[in-house]
Amino acid sequence: MADEKPNKYIREETLPIPTYEEATSSRSPSHSFLGASEVSHDAERQVLLGRSPAPSGDNYRPPDVESVRSSADFLPSTGQNSARSSGEGSQHEMIQMDVEDPLSEQAQPQMGTRLSKRISSITNGLSSLNLPFRQWLPSLEYVRAHIPRMPGRFPEALKPGWIMVVRFFALLFVLTVAYVVFISNIFSFRQRRGGQMYDPESVRMFVQEHVNATNIQLHLEHLTQFDHIAGTEGSYVLAKYVEAAFRTAGLDSPMLERFDVYLNYPKKGGREVAIIDPLELAWKAKIEEELVYKDPPREQTLVFHGLSKSGNVTGPLIYANYGSREDFEWLHSNGISVEGGIALVRYYGSQTDRALKVKVAELAGAVGCIIYSDPNEDGFVKGEPYPNGRYMPADGVQRGTVGLTSWIVGDVLSPGFASLPGEKNRISKEKNPGLNNIPSLPLSWRDAQKLLQSLKGHGMQLNDGLGWIGGVPDVDEWWTGSKKSSPMVNLRNEQDEVERQPIYNVLGDIIGIEQPEKVVIVGNHRDAWGFGAVDPGSGTAVFLEVVRIFGDLKNLGWRPMRSIQFASWDAEEYNLIGSTEHVESRTEDLRRNGIAYINVDVAVQGSDFHAAGPALFETALLHVLGRTSDSLANKTLRSLWKEKNRKMEGLGAGSDYVAFQDIAGMSSIDLSFRGEPFPYHSSYDNFQWMSQFGDPDFSYHKLMGQVWALLILELADRPVLPFDLVAYARSIKDNVRDLETYSSAKVAPAAFDLKPLNDAADATVQRAQKFHEWDREWTQNIYGMGGMESNALTLMRMNHNSRMANFETDLLDVAGGLPGREQYKHVLFAPQAWSGYDEAVFPGIRDAIDGGDWQLAQKQVEKVAMLLARASQRLLE
Repeated sequence: MADEKPNKYIREETLPIPTYEEATSSRSPSHSFLGASEVSHDAERQVLLGRSPAPSGDNYRPPDVESVRSSADFLPSTGQNSARSSGEGSQHEMIQMDVEDPLSEQAQPQMGTRLSKRISSITNGLSSLNLPFRQWLPSLEYVRAHIPRMPGRFPEALKPGWIMVVRFFALLFVLTVAYVVFISNIFSFRQRRGGQMYDPESVRMFVQEHVNATNIQLHLEHLTQFDHIAGTEGSYVLAKYVEAAFRTAGLDSPMLERFDVYLNYPKKGGREVAIIDPLELAWKAKIEEELVYKDPPREQTLVFHGLSKSGNVTGPLIYANYGSREDFEWLHSNGISVEGGIALVRYYGSQTDRALKVKVAELAGAVGCIIYSDPNEDGFVKGEPYPNGRYMPADGVQRGTVGLTSWIVGDVLSPGFASLPGEKNRISKEKNPGLNNIPSLPLSWRDAQKLLQSLKGHGMQLNDGLGWIGGVPDVDEWWTGSKKSSPMVNLRNEQDEVERQPIYNVLGDIIGIEQPEKVVIVGNHRDAWGFGAVDPGSGTAVFLEVVRIFGDLKNLGWRPMRSIQFASWDAEEYNLIGSTEHVESRTEDLRRNGIAYINVDVAVQGSDFHAAGPALFETALLHVLGRTSDSLANKTLRSLWKEKNRKMEGLGAGSDYVAFQDIAGMSSIDLSFRGEPFPYHSSYDNFQWMSQFGDPDFSYHKLMGQVWALLILELADRPVLPFDLVAYARSIKDNVRDLETYSSAKVAPAAFDLKPLNDAADATVQRAQKFHEWDREWTQNIYGMGGMESNALTLMRMNHNSRMANFETDLLDVAGGLPGREQYKHVLFAPQAWSGYDEAVFPGIRDAIDGGDWQLAQKQVEKVAMLLARASQRLLE
């Protein structure tokens, strides 16, 4: 079995990882963490939930594994005199939420009284109905006065007949009442939703006020105690931690979801970068980072590239700037051959996707590729490096995947279908379109410095105007290197490759009360290349706090109109594997019933809020931003959004939204607070970095929790989905104009015609406007009936919502997909083929234009126009 293989990512015996028992014990995640400024909120929540105060005394128990505390060890003890034992301040919210404490003695008669009041209100409602025929009916008093009195003893012969008459009138009465209840507006849509009425505004206030920054901080401290790359013990222990949090919150059916996928791991001593010729320049790179934690020491993830090719290659060193196609073309045009060489490139710049840097080097003829972190991009040139500042130190190394996500997403051995345990239908890793075919390794600038110095006098000298000179110190002259004269460099990358390594997603639900089959999915990935405080720990810590809050709501009796599924994904860092395999295991269900996917990966890197996704989310998002505030700026997030002229950004291939948006056709949105560079994918992305430089008071984590929770309510609990299809349609029209400019710049032939797409976009705008007229009519009807909604109107509303959600799904080319990238089905959005982190709009058309195939481009125009026109027409059917 995969987990018994000797080449599994093996840890030392002294690793600070909690045991399985510690991770799953009853002391696992409790959620009563208190912050100094949030004690009153937590006390209010405790009374709302009807919980007794925690026992007094110090409950700390040393963990069994040295240097790592189990989740319970992060809990502060609380005495009976703590704020949690106080009920002050809770009555106001109980009134707002219309909630009684089910465990209190006083609640029992109150609940009985309330029930009797509700029955009385129904009776009064029935008696107050203004039926059209009521004026001709006799009054109740008249009927009572004219009923003949029956004799004391009933004649024996008449008994059966009277019984039948009574039964007949009883049945008639029941049917009449049922009919009247069905056709009348006695019950509003809120009353039909279940046991107690909840004012939606009170629910929003509840989630917004109960986000606890201390909870988030303590979660992050636990999540970053050990490294946890996908498929390892660390990731599994955190999976059990998340599952325990789901159970504590009371989510429906929490579970681990397993897939067996292809992963690679570095071998100790199996990686080398060395100058081997000439001998006077002989040198070997350190490769590994310095030990970040020394007292006590903690295991660190070895430096490597995920999904890289194993190999041992030697060749002349060639410097190729950022490793973009343009950079290699420049080398070729200046007579610098890369054939048989080792390409040295730097991160970021004109090619942001590290996998495509390696692919371009491969296509240029290189036998290996080294990618280093240049201080111009994320190091001391930007500012003070860690540990004195936020930037990458000299020995810091950016790990990461070199899987070709923009071509194949998910498990590269099962593209298009889920890699379930026992799945037989898998493709080979050899010549796999999702994998590079030359070995690669990442390096720090400390190591790259020696390589750059060794190139002096070889090839072509570079000047400042070209944009090829980096920030590595003590490199007097920057040269390209030469195939004929450059120093010979050996690159060795020996690794363990496991074709069926188990990974685990964690899932938990809150089942909706009105349309339980319809689902809003809320996701964050759990795996990291190291300790992962920013990526993804900041998102995971906020995610667990959001889960707690919605669990509290559920335990109060609240349920959303549509179901909510919370998902903690595994193996995102390798190739968005966990989320993609999940989507591929239930594609048809998600296309039929998926409402939206909300993703948070890096929750907090700085203080600058960004959102990416289709324009249909903007109205709902602005609602949320209008009620959340940046305390440092003393402005609402909506004000800051408007001041910065922000718009919804595009979705590339950066996180777990890819499979939902581009394969399942679920409208997806990604949220983040961005900032200056941090020690990305290095061991220096740790809790100390976050607590000193990232978000010391965790105020932006708290703010993200508020935004996230409120947006969930917008999408899962608004009677009418707050999608803005008019904004979406107008953005599509803008995208067509951009495509016209793009095709003109590529010198499109006269026969290339975008008129079909223009016409479809115009029709979509008009149909979206007509479609949303119903929203206003529904609102007017509800206000006109005092907040009541008939059953017939409810059915119309649910159908309206379904058509709105299906619009995105109708933009899939299910039978085909993008030419050459058939796994991607969405005709409007996909990652750019040659810049995976960036989005491509009308990707099939752009891919064909970039390839110079104008005939294919025209076919794609006609296909996209047809699908867009059909999707907008279905809105009105």
